This record gives sequence, structure tokens and C-alpha cells, in this order.
Amino acid sequence: MILFYSDEVNPRIEYIAKLIFANILQTEIAFTQNSAEFRKSGLPKINYSHDKFDDEFYIKPHKLIFQNALIKPTINSVWYEGEKYFCETSKDSDLPFDPFAASFYLVTRHEEYVDKNRDKLGRYPSQNSILTKYNLLQKPVVNIWAKLLAKLLKEKYPEFNYIDSKFKFISTIDVDNAYAYQNKGFLRTTAAWAKSLIKGNRQDTIKRKRVLGGEESDPYDTYAYLDSVFAGNEDKVKFFFLLGDYGKYDKNIAHTNKEYRELIKKTAEKYDVGIHPSFASSKKKGKKKVRLEKQRLEEIIGKSISKSRQHYLRLKFPKTYTRLIKAGIEEDYTLGYSAQPGFRGGICTPYCFYDLKHESVTNLKIIPFNIMDGTLRYYLQLPPEKAFEEIKKIMQEVKNVGGTFVSVWHNETVNDLGTWKGFREVFEQMNKLGFEWANE
Repeated sequence: MILFYSDEVNPRIEYIAKLIFANILQTEIAFTQNSAEFRKSGLPKINYSHDKFDDEFYIKPHKLIFQNALIKPTINSVWYEGEKYFCETSKDSDLPFDPFAASFYLVTRHEEYVDKNRDKLGRYPSQNSILTKYNLLQKPVVNIWAKLLAKLLKEKYPEFNYIDSKFKFISTIDVDNAYAYQNKGFLRTTAAWAKSLIKGNRQDTIKRKRVLGGEESDPYDTYAYLDSVFAGNEDKVKFFFLLGDYGKYDKNIAHTNKEYRELIKKTAEKYDVGIHPSFASSKKKGKKKVRLEKQRLEEIIGKSISKSRQHYLRLKFPKTYTRLIKAGIEEDYTLGYSAQPGFRGGICTPYCFYDLKHESVTNLKIIPFNIMDGTLRYYLQLPPEKAFEEIKKIMQEVKNVGGTFVSVWHNETVNDLGTWKGFREVFEQMNKLGFEWANE
């Protein structure tokens, strides 16, 4: 139990203190605004106010924690134990930076509300993040700061107890395009064939002919292989299916296609499945599409769906999460960057979304991901052996703090063909290590 004092326990303070103590450190926390009660208490305690009382653990709060307007705050850098942090405190504080304000800034994605820069697909660029600027994107700093607080509190109050959480591993597969050649329908197949002929892509033309003629398996049909990799650990796997209408960025099989529906049903019998809201669903006119696509998936598998990940990782605060909540989504797996591995929110523990626009906690649980196949191959352009080194490095950071490591792969990227040659082994190595650590 920790007693937490502030002369104003506002929603921001209550949210972030509970996230750090109740969620990450898994210990009880009580709040008080009564200074006399706080000073008399014999419990391990934190004074989070502008005035230090006695010899209690003290942190002067950064002004960000009391702001209501969504404006870009003034944040200065602070050095501590060789690392550059932010949200400075005071000389009489037990830490030179405010881990509560800094954590709140990161997990709520405050910077994404006020920074309007976006890439060509409408996504917040990783290079704009304060974590990138301070070289902290590959560190789960919120978890690290929570462990630091626990260590310092334990030194000051030996009776203070908390739980060291265990490493968890979740392997996820996004099915953007279930098949490369099969089940595309006459018009799409004819158009694709004509395109290959016009471009002189003889290899693609031959491959398509062999697959459609039944002489060769479809290169995106890797589902039996995935079953073999996941065998015995199905509870640590999630599939996300794209069921949006055909469009420029949504090119999956039609949701009415018999074979695609059978694939989804078969997958849902073994694994937890979720909806992969289409690119179109994140546009201004796409308000009703998330619910529609979710209903399509529910109709196919015959049960309700509560999990999602945005196609192309299109995530706008708070609009995207507001739409998901209204559609009945309870867990979202979108929080991460396409261009860089690491920790977009500085955290590797699932947590509830705090809506800055309304200054309120929601029931939507955010499960951040840490690494994606396309990041390794396309953005970082890593060869397979270097890709696994990068994965292992990030996974070790998560293990060090007892967090949850989440990866994103696609059915087509594990086919060991073309640009993905050698990455099947990377996928196997990652899952083997992840399952081993999670089962320890």
C-alpha cells in the first residue's frame, strides 16, 4: 500500500498514479488531499505537491499535470543517471524529473494531439516524438520509471511491497490479403493478369497460372505453416482480419467469399481473432464502417468480437479510439510505429485509454505493439540476421521490466519468398524465444 498526497487529486493525477502503482507495480494505492492526515500516517507515502512537509518521499509536480487546455507544454530536458529525461521537478525533490507527468505525457499521446504533422498516410511520424529526440524510443521508460520509484520507495520504506510482473508474449497476424491469386473474382483476376502481361512480368504471369490451375499453392496461403509454429501456444496468438469493402488501400478478399469465410471460421476455432478496421473506416466518412466490419466478422464466426487493430496503423487521437468504443471494441492493438520498433507510448504494459479531449478514463484497453515485419524489412532494410538481433534487443527490454511484448506479422511475410526470403526463420526464432520466456 502507498499513500499518495496531492493538494488537488485531479483526474490526471489519479489516472497516472493508478497506472504506475496499481497496474504496473500491482500494489494498492490510496489518495488523500488532507495534509494533516498524510503527515500523521505511518504508511509508505508520496507527497506530490508544491510544498515539502517532513522527510516523506517528495516530488514536486510538473505543471503539465494540472493543465486542462490542449496546448503544447513547455518541457525541458533533465539528466538523471546518464539518461536524458523530461518534466523537471525541484532541487528538494527526490528525483530531478517528474515521472508521473512524463508518463502521463507519453501514455496519453499528448504530443499527438498538439502536433499536426502527419505522413502521407495520415499517421503521426515517429521522428517527431520526444522519445526519438531523446533517444528513448527503444526503452519502455514508463515501466523503467515505475521500477525506479519502487526501488527508491523500498529503500525509504522497507515495508513497501510490490509485485515484479512476469514477461508476457503475444504473437499477432494481420490478414490484409488472404490470398495472392486465389478467390479474387473474375474481374480482379483478369485485370491483374492483364497488368502483369503489360508490364512484362512473366514470372508473375506463370505463377498466377500455376496457382489458379492447382499446380502450386498460393504464396499467401501460409496458414498451415503458422499453425505449426504456434502449436501448443495458441493462447498467445491473435489474428486480425480485414473485412472492409474493396478500395485503394483495402484489397482483401470479399467478405462474402466462401473460402475466405471458411478460413476465418477455422482460424477462430484455434485462436483469438479480432477485426482489422479498414483504411476507409478511418476517414471522415467512415464513422459507421468499424461497426459494420465488426458485425461482418461476428456473423462469420458466430460470436462477439472485442479486439481490433487499425489497417495501416491509422490512428488519430481521440477520434479513432472514440469510434472503436462506440463500435463495442474493448481492446486495441494499434499503438506502435510503422517506421521504427520500440515503444510509441513509452510503455509495454496494457493500459486504459485516457481521453484528453474530455479529461476522462475510458474502458478501452490499449495493448501496444513493439515490432512489425514491415518495419524491419522496408523501413530499416535489415537482412534477416540483423532483424532478429533487433527483435531480441527489444524483447529483452520488455523482459527486463516484466512487460508484454507484442509483434505484428502478416500471412504473406512468412512465405520465405522474394523480398521475404530468410524472414521465415526470423519469425520462427522470435516465436520460439518469446514462447520460452513467457512459459518460464
